[in-house]
Amino acid sequence: MIDLYTWTTPNGRKVSIMLEELEMPYKAIPINITNDDQFAPDFLKISPNNKIPAIVDTENGTSVMESGAIMLYLSKKAGGKLVPADEAGYWRMMEWLMLQMGGVGPMLGQAHHFLKFNPGKAPYAEERYGNEAKRLYGVLDKQLEDSAYLAGDQLSIADIATWPWISRFEWQQIDLKSFTNLARWYSELAARPAFQRGYHVPKQMGEIPLP
Repeated sequence: MIDLYTWTTPNGRKVSIMLEELEMPYKAIPINITNDDQFAPDFLKISPNNKIPAIVDTENGTSVMESGAIMLYLSKKAGGKLVPADEAGYWRMMEWLMLQMGGVGPMLGQAHHFLKFNPGKAPYAEERYGNEAKRLYGVLDKQLEDSAYLAGDQLSIADIATWPWISRFEWQQIDLKSFTNLARWYSELAARPAFQRGYHVPKQMGEIPLP
């Protein structure tokens, strides 16, 4: 059993969606970051960086923080599922996973901060992160031009890590329909039952936005 400490953020949704895709038993434990639950001493023992998500594997007592590390841990626990078995495919998946963690997540997060929650306070920042969001959408769209998924012909960790950030395209003031390949990929994943279930962890949210 996996204890999942999470909230309704893109990083939190990565792990709940993956757990659903793996059909791995888990218990979702809400960490309401709007109430500063992430600073509770018990949670800091699991996630010293005071960020969600984090997990505890109750079978062996292992705790893991940081969403990318969690996803790799879960894949290994599941016998390598959602990670390509061949060497070239593995590194292609890692490329796009690292792009999400080093680019898509941080940059779109900044776009959320300035465009959604603090409009008008920092025009330079709004322009900077808005433009970077569009650039990253273009990179993803180009990759999906001749590929069903980010790392090839099969769903992988890279897709699950990236999709929840794209699900907030409205917060980033992006017209997703203008990125036709990315919109196709996004809508196909949004229709998967595991994505539908994982999106609503740890509490029921509104409908998944579609382009």
